Amino acid sequence: MLVKTHGSALFGIEAIPITIEVNIDKGIQFFLVGLPDSAVKESQQRIEAALSNVGYKYPKQKIVINMAPADIRKEGSAYDLPIAIGILAASGQVEHSRLDEFIIMGELSLDGGLKPIKGALPIAIKAMQEGFKGLILPIENAAEAAVVEQVDVYGASSILDVIDFLNGTKQLEATKPNISDDFLNGRNPYEFDFSDVKGQENIKRALEIAAAGGHNVILIGPPGSGKTMLAKRLPSILPPLSLEEALETTKIHSVSGILGQNTSLVSTRPFRSPHHTISDAGLVGGGTYPQPGEISLAHNGVLFLDELPEFKRSVLEVMRQPMEDRVVTISRARISVDFPASFMLIAAMNPCPCGYYNHPDQDCVCAPGLVQKYLNKISGPLMDRIDLHVEVVPVAFKDLTEHRRGEESHLIRERVIQARKIQEQRFANNPSIHANAQMSSKLLNQVCEIDDTGRALLKNAMERLSLSARAYDRILKVSRTIADLEQSEHIKTEHLAEAINYRSLDRETWGT
Repeated sequence: MLVKTHGSALFGIEAIPITIEVNIDKGIQFFLVGLPDSAVKESQQRIEAALSNVGYKYPKQKIVINMAPADIRKEGSAYDLPIAIGILAASGQVEHSRLDEFIIMGELSLDGGLKPIKGALPIAIKAMQEGFKGLILPIENAAEAAVVEQVDVYGASSILDVIDFLNGTKQLEATKPNISDDFLNGRNPYEFDFSDVKGQENIKRALEIAAAGGHNVILIGPPGSGKTMLAKRLPSILPPLSLEEALETTKIHSVSGILGQNTSLVSTRPFRSPHHTISDAGLVGGGTYPQPGEISLAHNGVLFLDELPEFKRSVLEVMRQPMEDRVVTISRARISVDFPASFMLIAAMNPCPCGYYNHPDQDCVCAPGLVQKYLNKISGPLMDRIDLHVEVVPVAFKDLTEHRRGEESHLIRERVIQARKIQEQRFANNPSIHANAQMSSKLLNQVCEIDDTGRALLKNAMERLSLSARAYDRILKVSRTIADLEQSEHIKTEHLAEAINYRSLDRETWGT
């Protein structure tokens, strides 16, 4: 008897429908075809043990299973459940009349229990697009998949639940999470707050500008000056995720398998802080069957690279193209996958190997030329793509011992949100652009007009600091953000002057 069940394969952060055809005939052999990997091939042993332990018979006949389309690689153990249900239906132990209505996915334990899978949200979206009535998944994935309200999502804790549901002897309740409440209630659970920071008002100002315009920042200063502490507080002043951004972020985290169990949507902006020993593929994504890297996991959030010069140069250089295009393409001989990579880069570094170059109280002990060599570990093209270069100085003792708390994050956040609202209206006809940092050159010419005084100031800065054309664009974008924070329609000279001041690492005096 021939029976078909339906599953799904992941391709990047999208899902592809898979038809699992099970045919049982005379004989004793088992064939599994359709380009399965080792984990899929091993499903036979898991299925046989699971069915035996829940009181069902594994057919002692010739079983041929085809996973179509046969030219797409099938990976992982999530096909255990649809294959098992197909075998039971083909052998007459499960009613097969409703199988065409559902996509079924899940990994089997030997006792018949179901374990969670990766990519439940993309699979649910594809089920909706393909017109399936419902989706049967492990119960831990039900809240995530139920974000797609047009599809009934049934969470099951064991294969027995699925068998009884298909046979009509038991009803499974469709999962109906309150998406709006779940999403809104979890949007600001930040542990860190800017009110904890003593002094450093100029750094807070720079990070407020960065948050308002989505700009990249590098913090450079001696050990213990507060670079990491400040960077970790940046997410607390970023605007909340929109529902569209939350869906994008959740898909990436779901495919990567890092989404928490019983989680519906990612409600806070990601903050990723990889160690400096990370590989190229770990940062931008890759592998034989490409998976998202850290820059994609930081999509719509922050990528924090602490001790920037300690990262391998090749690792840093692979970020250059994604920082411009906000997408990374991973190409292999048979496959090419696009992963979103629209992130804010926050980098921190010491000014020299000993850490005390330009320190007000301690002397630098680095040999002549060593400071410049240390800075040269960061290439010019990468530094050019960082909008704000901020020097962090040690906090004075009187500031450390002061009992007065600084401005709280929620107050700064309100100003950032107001600036972002201005940008939303400005880019209303460009849905792919959410902040000033994402402007194209064409838009830059339209929205960043400056007067003759500002033009003369910028010309003088370009010549004296030997700035590139990209640095020119970055200065205009930052000045536009500063103007938005002040709710100014036009870019004023003081806005340009402040933006130029944030190009400190372009100065020839650094490291000499």
